[in-house]
Order: sequence, then structure tokens, then C-alpha cells
Amino acid sequence: MYTSGALILTDDGDFVYKVTHPKHEITKTYTVTLSGIVTNEDIDKLEKGVKIDDSYITKPANARIMKIDKEKNFSRVEITIHEGKNRQVRKMCEAISKKVLALHRAKIGNIGVKDLKLGKWRYLTKEEVRQILK
Repeated sequence: MYTSGALILTDDGDFVYKVTHPKHEITKTYTVTLSGIVTNEDIDKLEKGVKIDDSYITKPANARIMKIDKEKNFSRVEITIHEGKNRQVRKMCEAISKKVLALHRAKIGNIGVKDLKLGKWRYLTKEEVRQILK
């Protein structure tokens, strides 16, 4: 709930493995709207890895502040990971004491949904599949 963006549907188990297993380092890029103001210190924590699930420390992420609205008390951050643990981005944000208001998966690897309207779908191109599999 409250999540939108790229989702790949396939019956190709090898392709799923390639996209989801951390050893292949296929990135997933998220735009996250958070309650409160994100600081550079928060971004540093995300980039170094944060503790989630009481014992797991996430691999370093790429993170950047996209927007801060002090008047409305929210921040928008872009986070790129390659692990994809269950609810990882939400848990990472909780680890820096921020509540996720909206989560959008903007890209999986080289596959983006920038020009795709909400609720619509499309087939992957041969080039997109080739890039993921290489």
C-alpha cells in the first residue's frame, strides 16, 4: 500500500533470479517522500548502511535529497539499492527516524517508468532484457 512504480511480471525463473539476487547487483531506484526534514547526516547513514530487523546492516546505498519543504515538513529522497530485502527501503527510513509517506520504484536496473502513466503497463524491449542479463 502507498507504493507505486516499476514492477516486472514474468514466468522466467532465471530472469527473476538475475533481477532479485543481490550478487547480481541489479539496482533498484526509489523516490521516497518522508515526514520530517532529512539531513545530510541522515543521507550519510543511508549511504554507509543502516541496521534493520534488529541485526541486519544494509549494504551501502546511493542516496540524495531531492526536495525539502520545511513549511509542509516533508522531504523527498532518491535511494538506490541492489539488495531488495523485504520492505528494505521503508525499514531504512525508519532507521533514520523518518516515516514513509509515499514510495515509488522509479527504476529496476535500466528499466524506468518515467513515461508510463499510473496503472499502465508495457512489454520490456529486447534491449532492456539484454542489459539485465549481461
